[in-house]
Amino acid sequence: MFTYPKCLFIIPFFFCGFEFEEVSAQEKNKQGIEFTIRKARGTVKLDGIINEPDWTTADIATNFYMNSPVDTMAPYYQSKARVTFDDHFLYVSFVCYDNMEKPNIVQSLRRDFDYDLNDNIGIFIDPYNDHTNGFYFLITPYNVQHEGIVYGGGTSGDSFNNNWDNKWYSHVVRYADKWIAEMAIPFRSFRYNNSVENWNVTFLRHDLKHNQLSSWIATPIQYVPASFAYTGKMKWETQAPRMGQNISLIPYMVGSSSQDAENKVPTNNTMSAGLDAKVAITPALNLDLTINPDFSNVDVDRQVINLTRFEYQYPERRTFFLENSDLFSSPGYPPTRPFFSRRIGLASDSSGNLQKVPIAYGARISGKIGKNWRIGAMNLQTKKKENLGLPDQNYTVAVVQRQIFSRSNIDFFVVNKQSLGMGNYDSAKYYNNDLVRNVWDGTKNTKKLNLYNRVIGADFNLFTKSNRWNGDFYYHKSFDDFSTNNNYSYGGFLSYSTRYFNTFGGQYVVGKNYNAEVGFVPAQSVYNGFINGFNRVEGKIYPKVGSITNMGPGLEFDRTQLLNGTMTDKAFILDYTINYRNTSRLYGTVQRIFSLLPQSFNPIDPHGDVSFQPGQKFEWTEYNVQYNSDSRKVFTYTVKASGGQFYDGQKRGLSGTISYRYQPYGNITVTYDYNDIRMSYGSAKFLLISPRMDLTFTNKLFFTTIVQYNTRYDNMALNARLQWRYKPVSDFFVVYTENYLPEHLVSKNRALVVKWTYWLNL
Repeated sequence: MFTYPKCLFIIPFFFCGFEFEEVSAQEKNKQGIEFTIRKARGTVKLDGIINEPDWTTADIATNFYMNSPVDTMAPYYQSKARVTFDDHFLYVSFVCYDNMEKPNIVQSLRRDFDYDLNDNIGIFIDPYNDHTNGFYFLITPYNVQHEGIVYGGGTSGDSFNNNWDNKWYSHVVRYADKWIAEMAIPFRSFRYNNSVENWNVTFLRHDLKHNQLSSWIATPIQYVPASFAYTGKMKWETQAPRMGQNISLIPYMVGSSSQDAENKVPTNNTMSAGLDAKVAITPALNLDLTINPDFSNVDVDRQVINLTRFEYQYPERRTFFLENSDLFSSPGYPPTRPFFSRRIGLASDSSGNLQKVPIAYGARISGKIGKNWRIGAMNLQTKKKENLGLPDQNYTVAVVQRQIFSRSNIDFFVVNKQSLGMGNYDSAKYYNNDLVRNVWDGTKNTKKLNLYNRVIGADFNLFTKSNRWNGDFYYHKSFDDFSTNNNYSYGGFLSYSTRYFNTFGGQYVVGKNYNAEVGFVPAQSVYNGFINGFNRVEGKIYPKVGSITNMGPGLEFDRTQLLNGTMTDKAFILDYTINYRNTSRLYGTVQRIFSLLPQSFNPIDPHGDVSFQPGQKFEWTEYNVQYNSDSRKVFTYTVKASGGQFYDGQKRGLSGTISYRYQPYGNITVTYDYNDIRMSYGSAKFLLISPRMDLTFTNKLFFTTIVQYNTRYDNMALNARLQWRYKPVSDFFVVYTENYLPEHLVSKNRALVVKWTYWLNL
């Protein structure tokens, strides 16, 4: 039983006293575990044999608690963790008891494996003692490494970023009744506050073979067990070592050959080189530098069939932008972010295809100062790209964040984009929409050139001790050459979670002239100023017997209106989720949707002559059902069927994945998405099919091929990548890409890239 605070949604949040909530007796009894980390007196050898004196005398973290599929019992097979250190490394060892007659489940030998699809164990550390930011290091029974960063306290699955890479060492040995893993993590490889006496820490084991997720600190099933709200204390017997000079240089060389047959551009052969550098100013504050960066080895974006009126958001995978990325990317709410790093170095051409914009240099400082302060500052310079109408441009972002209460924080930021060396306005040269707009001057629309764009703002991010309450409240304002008023964005969000009941709600407002050119505000170009509100309620049922672990309904209401109060979009969503003990999942939803179009729209062909017109009203019902099979099987699949009305017509769809695992050397996955749309003015059938082959010959040699056939854009894309990790975080890549016209497989463009990188510690 619970009651809402009387102040909820009535008076400002800071009068509610959310930080002083009551924690259940069960949770009190299972928190506060601690152990002492002692300096090693001898040499720790990574050999999978825990017999060194420093291991035998180390404190042991054991008696793990299960989090899923139930949180009321211990796991079938226990785990033990030990930690020690010397002047250079943090050492971690794990003993994972297991039924080794059955093989462990691993997808492949590739680094940064998919957490949900592999047996693994790891350490999650908050080395600042702020319950907010940190790192994690995971290992599989086949000695495959996975590391990442944690932000926002690890309150949800979106709080973990595995695109961050760094150098560390490990060894695993499998025995008859267990597997043992040892890690050596250089203190140079991550940031920490060596002046704090305690680090927050937990250990998490994903025993996929038995479908059990367990952690050292008992965590209720409704919360993420890797959350820093549920950690113990690692007490330093002596202060963590302060590293001296800590500089990493990562040079690269790349040679490429490209051909653009579609635009009749002859073969272009190039050679280039660049450099990334990491400089630890303090153990908790890092400076990243880049000169002429190249991202040709980054995983290719997965294509989607987007039938909405809004831009689709792809994730950031480029290494330079990842560490402490939450400082820069978390202000605002997801549909109103003032900074989105993919706006830098990438731009859309006239056909809507992403093109690379060369980055000349970049510098970024980020990290922790003292106990309660974090700072971030970034500056990048891009080179002109005349075929896209882009001049030289400079980007600057600065953020300062102050922790308050136990886990909450406030931040202030500024984002600046400046166009350089443009001289007089040349409409033929600078046609990009970010630079030129039609502006109403009171009598007529005139062309106006935008030389700069800035956004400033403040955010309050609420995280309570037990994760029950989370929230975000912000106010942002933009500045440019276009307008001086109605250039604001503000909003608030609040969520409450218990074992049986979850709810969240919020509202955000975007002014008519709010302009965040380096941000992600996809609805602004559609509505030209709007108000969005959303509310959701979820229930959970936990059957005590049978094949179901938990299930429950959800009810959601979303709405969008113009600033004058006109309702343009409404959606009532009813859904039901069933999670089974064998890891499979069944999900169904019914949506009742209303739309009043604020601008013309053609869901079949965005560039077509015929479309729905502004002011037209539509109301329809959609149905979806999705099933995910047992993820432990060698053959797995996901299937989603959809149907119902769609604007003034009908839409049917079938999508999902089919995957086969050849353990441990790789897997083959086919992703598909089929849509059959029939409207009053026409019909279309769209198919996106994408086979992917991921082969890992060893834990150092990988080959990945992905083909994406998309009838909506009349394109077939091939991306093949061979990667040889000849030293930790040092690689040799061969990447081949080609785009075809699907009919007769006529090549539109192709490129071959050979890239070498080396990680050097000074």
